[in-house]
Amino acid sequence: MSELFDEVDEEVRREQLKKLWERYSIFIIAGAILIIAAVGGWRGYQYLEARKAAEAGAAFEAAADLSEQNKHEEAEAAFTKLAASAPYGYRVLSRLRAAAEVAFRDPQAAARMYDEIAADRSVGAAEQDLAKIRAAGLLLDTTSYSNMLQRLESATTPGATYRHTARELLALSAWRANDAAAARQWLDTIANDGETPPSLRSRAEALQALLPPVAKS
Repeated sequence: MSELFDEVDEEVRREQLKKLWERYSIFIIAGAILIIAAVGGWRGYQYLEARKAAEAGAAFEAAADLSEQNKHEEAEAAFTKLAASAPYGYRVLSRLRAAAEVAFRDPQAAARMYDEIAADRSVGAAEQDLAKIRAAGLLLDTTSYSNMLQRLESATTPGATYRHTARELLALSAWRANDAAAARQWLDTIANDGETPPSLRSRAEALQALLPPVAKS
């Protein structure tokens, strides 16, 4: 008797499943097609992005080779093209390299390019700080200490990626402006940072020796 009931239950389940399939099969099939299409589209997108990145990487290396061959105008053109069309990471790097190539013929124009990168909020903080450093390095001999301070002070804070170079540039700028107090302040900051690179620490000590002694009270 129990077997008969089991067979009846099984038949009822089949009828229910059949009715559900007849009612919802179009939606089930459509959903399956959408899932397959989505997975295929994502795979296709990943493939295209990887291909673009590979092409941009090769083009970036070719532009860098032009620079090493002192073909700076050609390198500038290549990096400028990449800055306009490459995937995001290569766009930022290419903007920085294009400015570096411009610096060979027009340091002031290159500094303005770096300033644009430093002011671009879509660029990462480390790249913004690097652009600030590069611009300040180009302007060190021609701009005032107050301008250098305005440019670089935010990049000197503990933990900032390029704080060591920023501090050195400010110490040099203050020294050139005959502002011994400011120069000493930055040199002390360099000396007190345990992570200061040894080569920079040596340069700071050499500059410290050029400063007049502190007046005794």
